[in-house]
Amino acid sequence: MDVKKIREDFPILDSRGIIYFDNAATSQKPVQVVNAVRNFYEYSNSNVHRGVHKLSLEASKLYEEAHEVVSKFIKARGVEEIIFTSGTTHSLNLVAYMLGLRLSRGDNVVVSIMEHHSNLLPWVYLSKLRGFEVRVVGLGPDYDLNYDELANLVDNRTRVVAITHVSNVLGTVVDVRRVSKIAHENNALVVVDGAQSVPHMPIDVKELDADFLAFSGHKMLGPTGIGVLYFRKELQEEFKTPFTGGGIVEEVRYRNGEFLVKLLEPPWSFEAGTPHIAGAIGLAEAAKYLMSIGMSEVEDHEKRLASYLISKIRSDPRLNEELVIYGPSDLRKRGGIVSFNFGNSNPNLVASFLDAYNVAVRSGYHCAQPLHDYIGASLGSVRASFYLYNTQEEVDVMIEALNEYAKLTRQS
Repeated sequence: MDVKKIREDFPILDSRGIIYFDNAATSQKPVQVVNAVRNFYEYSNSNVHRGVHKLSLEASKLYEEAHEVVSKFIKARGVEEIIFTSGTTHSLNLVAYMLGLRLSRGDNVVVSIMEHHSNLLPWVYLSKLRGFEVRVVGLGPDYDLNYDELANLVDNRTRVVAITHVSNVLGTVVDVRRVSKIAHENNALVVVDGAQSVPHMPIDVKELDADFLAFSGHKMLGPTGIGVLYFRKELQEEFKTPFTGGGIVEEVRYRNGEFLVKLLEPPWSFEAGTPHIAGAIGLAEAAKYLMSIGMSEVEDHEKRLASYLISKIRSDPRLNEELVIYGPSDLRKRGGIVSFNFGNSNPNLVASFLDAYNVAVRSGYHCAQPLHDYIGASLGSVRASFYLYNTQEEVDVMIEALNEYAKLTRQS
């Protein structure tokens, strides 16, 4: 992977002199994506579907082609399995309300302690409304998911297992295929938060055997405000959209005091209202960009950077003594995320100090507060997260900054 050449497509990095290690929150955008969005607004802007004029037909074609590109990107069976949303949070809420409103007292939903609030709170809220139980799986040795506990918690009243693919704090890569096997043996559905996996590694939804997979465009070089819900085709007859309105209707009639409604076929029946057309086009361009590089190459590059950062900390006696690193020590089970704390320092203070060196990291709870309590990081953590345009030289600058911070803390 020619990182130097790749960086030429991201002018914000060198023009601002920023070392951007906040990719788990959002990624930077290559000029190809920016141009695709601008070109749509400048030359093809129109609402999609139903219009018969040239601009509408052109916009509709671009929008439909975006579904095809994303379907190819995650190796779905076809465009009918690709629903565009506003992001991972929207996708997960859509699934939760589609499934959760059918649950009742005596049923249960199983989640992990690693879940982002977006894959936790919808189930918590619905459990209070519908009376079902939310069961929580903890961690096993070395920050891995406790698969034995999962197998014990899933039973014949489990309706859903909602699981992250990659923890946005620990970097732990969950064996979704193993989770799916446990869930499906008990006739439970599997909902996967792919926000930190789809942008960073090869994904084949058929291999994962998940029923639903959610991810965001802005974390994979695309625009904000666009996301995806993969929805297994075989389930689409059974589960219908909880959100209705314009754009999803084939026919609505009022006959003899009754409304007769016929919806379009998926994915259109799940995309009520005017969609984020430009966002979808930008997302497709981002997917093309990543596919042109190769997702295996992206994954390997990020793992090397994470391994390099951890090894630099471990090999430095002062840093190794003062830094607590969270996540698997087996680097084969870790994505390109490294979260840590510096002694008793507030994570926000550490992140602010790094910012003075133009190193952008994230600090706080990362929308996963129960996990931080679980691992004993009650103030949150500092998180460095990598992507295809980052380099080892940038990691070296971060290590230098951490050493300067260590000197200051000793002096005080």
